[in-house]
Amino acid sequence: MTLLSAGLTLVTCGLLLSALFRDHVRQQFIERLTADLDQVLARLEVDGQGQPSLDATRLSDPRWTRPHSGLYWQVDGAGAAGKPGLLRSRSLWDEDLVAPQDMPVQGELHVHEVLNHRKEPLLLIERGLHADGASQPWRVMVAASTGPLERAAARFDKVLLVALTVLLLLLCAGAVLQVTLGLAPLGRLRVALSALRDGQTQRLEGHYPSEVQPLVDDLNGVLDRQASTLERARAQAGNLAHALKTPLAILGQGAANAASSDAARDELPALVLDQMQLARRHIDWHLARARAAAAQGLGGLRTPLQPVVDGLVRVMQKVHAGRTLSIRADVDARLAFAGESQDLQEMLGNLLDNACKAARTQVLVSAVQTGRLLRVTVDDDGPGIPAAQVTEALKRGSRLDETTPGSGLGLAIVQELATLYGGSVTLGTSPLGGLLVTLTLQAG
Repeated sequence: MTLLSAGLTLVTCGLLLSALFRDHVRQQFIERLTADLDQVLARLEVDGQGQPSLDATRLSDPRWTRPHSGLYWQVDGAGAAGKPGLLRSRSLWDEDLVAPQDMPVQGELHVHEVLNHRKEPLLLIERGLHADGASQPWRVMVAASTGPLERAAARFDKVLLVALTVLLLLLCAGAVLQVTLGLAPLGRLRVALSALRDGQTQRLEGHYPSEVQPLVDDLNGVLDRQASTLERARAQAGNLAHALKTPLAILGQGAANAASSDAARDELPALVLDQMQLARRHIDWHLARARAAAAQGLGGLRTPLQPVVDGLVRVMQKVHAGRTLSIRADVDARLAFAGESQDLQEMLGNLLDNACKAARTQVLVSAVQTGRLLRVTVDDDGPGIPAAQVTEALKRGSRLDETTPGSGLGLAIVQELATLYGGSVTLGTSPLGGLLVTLTLQAG
């Protein structure tokens, strides 16, 4: 395609240059003939009968006197019906110059391309003249053979053809060289990708030109992220297996005891229920982490905050309907979270559940947006958490209040999910007197 475009461009340029050269040579030819016409006009005189006369020996170019030399002049009488060949150069011999139109008016210059009696192409210029004392207007003509013009144009076309052909060959060689050298890095990249596919390497190694290096860097970034995701999946699978190992061991031991003891058999249902709840919490925690990790980097995720908060408030009001507990929400309908709805429900659900369990009479949920950050706060009027125990409260499996049911995974899940979404969880003292939990997330 490149060579075809170059060929078409050179052909177009060649035709244009040839046409420009021919036009330039023709204009110079006309200027030269105009100077010859002015010379003839300057030598014309009027005799006693009002007829033109001209001393040919006073003309400077010797071709005027050589028969069929290719340069001619002629003076005709008035109009198309006038006497042709009233005066003419010796170079015309026994021929006449015949203009294709009527005689021009005084001072006008006409240019024609004509053929003489020998079918020789001529460029003819003429001018009308009415000299003082002349009996009639005269048509003064000068003509020259266009052979020299055509030969000059042919020579130019030949040189131009050779030059453009050489230029085309050089362009072809340059294009082939450019493609060969330019695509060489892509060949090395293909080899590196083959090695990567075959498991010989883990990343694309080597240095590439500045045009290719960004692609290599992006591919390595994708590979690094894939490796990180795979490593994280393996770690999560291992953590889940480890987390379920203890409940399964307890259930197995409980079943063994129940087989040998009536008392242990009576305690088995409660033990199974407790360990099943613990296993479910672990599974929910790992599923939430996996979902949040999968949502990282996905564009277009946007979850309105108010519907999620209102739904959770209604659920908590039903769960704690037996208590005198006020659960209020102050959330702007325009606020949104840049992530999955299920993850937002998981985080806020844990925070609200903990707050309702610890609160005495009231829980307040509010949210504000600062720039690209969304801050959701959950306040309660419970006993709160001492500053010295804040770090301990965020640890996985940690329970500061053993009197309330739970597995100690709530705040840990919230912190893990918030971190995966580029956010954070902080604990402080609420104006209501209890715990203030601030959840910072990316605004949608």
